[in-house]
Amino acid sequence: FRAGELTVDLTRRLVKRGEETPHLTPKEFDLLRVLVQHAGKVVTQRQILHAVWGPAHVEDAAYLRVYVGQLRRKIETDPEAPSLTETEAGVGYRLRDE
Repeated sequence: FRAGELTVDLTRRLVKRGEETPHLTPKEFDLLRVLVQHAGKVVTQRQILHAVWGPAHVEDAAYLRVYVGQLRRKIETDPEAPSLTETEAGVGYRLRDE
């Protein structure tokens, strides 16, 4: 998967932002994997929570916001104005697929 400076190889579990290779925790990578697999489409908070943390956590939206923030700091050029990871308020997140 490629979008802007971001390259993600799901098979090899490699992430690059330009020439950098940010270190993602296993959960951050799993979150990114779900977004990559649905690139260009909105993924609901419940879908992400179920896929990454399991069915017992589908109501933990605050938890998800923390991880999205961490992921943005690692993959976005400007985490305060993300260009790759978009928030659909009250619904979920979308990874742009340029």
